[in-house]
Amino acid sequence: MPQWDYSMEGLDPDSSVKASLREVDLSPKWSREVCAAIRGLRLQDARRLLEDVVAKRRMIPYRRYRKLRGHHSQTRGPGGYPVKVAKSLLKLLDTLEANAEFKGLDTDRLVLVHAEVHRARVIKKFFPRAFGRASPHNRALVHIEVAALQRS
Repeated sequence: MPQWDYSMEGLDPDSSVKASLREVDLSPKWSREVCAAIRGLRLQDARRLLEDVVAKRRMIPYRRYRKLRGHHSQTRGPGGYPVKVAKSLLKLLDTLEANAEFKGLDTDRLVLVHAEVHRARVIKKFFPRAFGRASPHNRALVHIEVAALQRS
């Protein structure tokens, strides 16, 4: 079983809590945008935002990977509804909340200070082509880390 470390350092273990998803089949680009949208929010606000994205009531603004994306008045620029990423992050926030309750922290005062995506291994696949050739069709997996601090 592999051992993974978190990329953040310097958090007080008494007032902080962490959770992660490892090698999940999600889009690295859209995962990055959703993590950027929830970073700095309270736990309840982040959960409400992700539930609205799943229900397609609120959009996630795309800031980096935005070529050929439609502009919308809600995001004042490119945006979209990354539903699959939002569902996975909702499960991750449930895990984070359970970890906080186990540590005895107040979940109403938790603020997400770290939400980050790292690329994981690549699953190599191929499309068969004519004349015995093949074209690669790879799938990139991601690691997602979330940390929260208890604020007053």
